[in-house]
Amino acid sequence: MAEKERLSRETMAFRVAKEFQDGMVVNLGIGIPTLCVNYPSPDKEILYHTENGALNFGPIATPEDGDLDLVNAGGQLVTTKPGMSLFSHDESFAMIRGGHIDLCVLGAMQVSEKGDLANWLLPERGIGSIGGGMDLAIGAKRLIVVMEHTTKDGQPKILRKCNYELTAPECVDMIVTDLAVIDVAKEGLVLKELAPGWTAAEVQGLTEPRLIVSSDVKEVEIM
Repeated sequence: MAEKERLSRETMAFRVAKEFQDGMVVNLGIGIPTLCVNYPSPDKEILYHTENGALNFGPIATPEDGDLDLVNAGGQLVTTKPGMSLFSHDESFAMIRGGHIDLCVLGAMQVSEKGDLANWLLPERGIGSIGGGMDLAIGAKRLIVVMEHTTKDGQPKILRKCNYELTAPECVDMIVTDLAVIDVAKEGLVLKELAPGWTAAEVQGLTEPRLIVSSDVKEVEIM
């Protein structure tokens, strides 16, 4: 039997972008998070921040239209916007450490039931990059993780306890995956939304800790 369809990276980014509120300063991590900038709401002004020194940039640019000196944290070309500002790394990190980032979106390798985040080191491959992840995980007012629900070989990435080196403890507020939207609450992981065609029991089967199924659980809104 064919495996059920999961949400695309673009749909996951679209769902995350629905969490952005008017006037927010939002930092987008490398990978799926960078796609969120492509789904602006016409009635909201979002000021996108990157730790390499820009605020209020626009959607990802094409190679033909982009400026090689204007990139996001993932090295992707971005477009300019009226009122955009550029600054040094130390000023950018002062904004992060000073609590001026309203929301940060990061990818992850593992998230625990307490909201611990592991996203900088793959120990079995000896590959890791800290970047601004540790500062952002602690400094942002709210943190959303967006990632695939399982590894390539089908193992859960939402665990009772992370077995990779942590980026930061108890910092994740929401998890958006290709199967579900989950809130990290004091009482545990609350299942709020499901990918179309998936049941709560099926998502639970691919999640190590127990999920609390919300009384108003619904399908993820597709673009």
